[in-house]
Amino acid sequence: MSESSGQARRQALPRLCLASSSPRRAALLRQLGVAFDSCHPQVDECRLPDEPARRYVRRVALAKAAAGAAQAGGVPVLAADTTVVLDGAVLGKPADASAGVAMLARLSGRAHHVLTALVVRNAQQVHCALSCSRVTFRDITPSEAAAYWRTGEPADKAGGYAIQGLGAIFVRELRGSYSGVMGLPLYETMRLLERLDERFKLLAGPE
Repeated sequence: MSESSGQARRQALPRLCLASSSPRRAALLRQLGVAFDSCHPQVDECRLPDEPARRYVRRVALAKAAAGAAQAGGVPVLAADTTVVLDGAVLGKPADASAGVAMLARLSGRAHHVLTALVVRNAQQVHCALSCSRVTFRDITPSEAAAYWRTGEPADKAGGYAIQGLGAIFVRELRGSYSGVMGLPLYETMRLLERLDERFKLLAGPE
């Protein structure tokens, strides 16, 4: 594909609203060559009592998309929510250093799952998808966990680590979507966008 034809295809794509304040999701979405603006909807992300993890991330992603649509002025909206699950327990963002170190101690030497729910919507359609990845950590010593917390990286991350940052040194194995663990699984994102508007299929069109 020539540079000029690639630019023409990008210009033909509809613009999106990314309903997220996450710089990681914005960076991942840019990889797809999709033009977008960001909005920052405020929704209640608290888990309901005994709510299953898959239902929880889907509900929050749907709420973000709905709130984003109210700000988007008719532009299609993309929203996502990510959580970490260990033994059926949802590990959210650590509240403080003690909680962050405790999360890493629980994850140490074990496998956990990272769930990211995706929602794309416009005035006529709503489409959802779920990415599930299995991440296995090596053993983490208490001093390593404390040192990692002091970097500031894990403070706002589900499960208390960032696979795209220094937290990668703890990952022994990943089965699933690397971008999904980061917070925006690109395979599922592209499939949903194609369902929402066939013009997104231009990205995979013939040369």
